[in-house]
Amino acid sequence: MSTYMANPQNVERKWLVLDATDKPLGRVATEAAKLLRGKHKTTFTPHVDCGDFVIIVNASKAILTGNKANDKMHRWHTGWIGGLKEISYGKLMETNPEKAMTIAVKGMIPDTVIGRKALTRLKVYAGAEHNNAAQKPEVYEF
Repeated sequence: MSTYMANPQNVERKWLVLDATDKPLGRVATEAAKLLRGKHKTTFTPHVDCGDFVIIVNASKAILTGNKANDKMHRWHTGWIGGLKEISYGKLMETNPEKAMTIAVKGMIPDTVIGRKALTRLKVYAGAEHNNAAQKPEVYEF
């Protein structure tokens, strides 16, 4: 019996829709990261990008448990001296929920060529409407 190894030529990608309504931000992000990597497939191969396309809708309705809205901060550096910026996740969820969800998923994907390629297949929308209906996405329940 031989071990199956996937090739980039025979990877089949599906379009999946995740609904973030009343679900914790981290739970939705972990599920999206798993689908983007392809770890839910029996044909998962670590050195091949075999994940699916993921559409996250209702990102603005995702919740932050505990006191994370006030305590958890997103920090980044502009590259200039004294350029450390920060914003609380509560404020980030109000102003730009798509970015908050994308940052959460990005933190759960490896920082490699495969991870960066997988992140391009993530589509995040604040509302219930998305413009990927032509791809015939399936609703993914988790």
